Amino acid sequence: MPTDSFKLDSKVDGAYAPSMSNETAKAELGRSTWRFLHTMMARFPDKPTPQQSADLQNFMRLFSLLYPCGDCAAHFQQLLKEWPPQTASRHNAEIWLCNVHNQVNKRLHKPQFDCSKLNETYDCGCGSKTIAKTNLYDIDTKEASGMAHILPIHTV
Repeated sequence: MPTDSFKLDSKVDGAYAPSMSNETAKAELGRSTWRFLHTMMARFPDKPTPQQSADLQNFMRLFSLLYPCGDCAAHFQQLLKEWPPQTASRHNAEIWLCNVHNQVNKRLHKPQFDCSKLNETYDCGCGSKTIAKTNLYDIDTKEASGMAHILPIHTV
């Protein structure tokens, strides 16, 4: 029988996995996931082919279904509906993910991440790549799809 300190994992609509009741494991999974996703975006091609762009969009959709924390998966699915992945360039993918990460941080009442620190925080060994300050938080609207043009603009 469950006690007050033990909560059974429950099914979450839209997710394959149940909710995750172990908050320590959930936080560790989240940190690892963000490192993986930011590193993946940093390694994405500068100018992807249409197939590479479609593959990244499909990956994010499948990722949102298969994520091991059902509650997190459901929240991420909602974010994907509101802010579709921007996959026309590495820059757009990196900035899109940083803004999505900040949407999650906002929901969790965590500090906003400074997107100018992507390369130093999530060092992928990709060389000394820097993101220009002039378009640091802006999605390149010529390459954007969906509602990306209204992503929040931040000041550093």
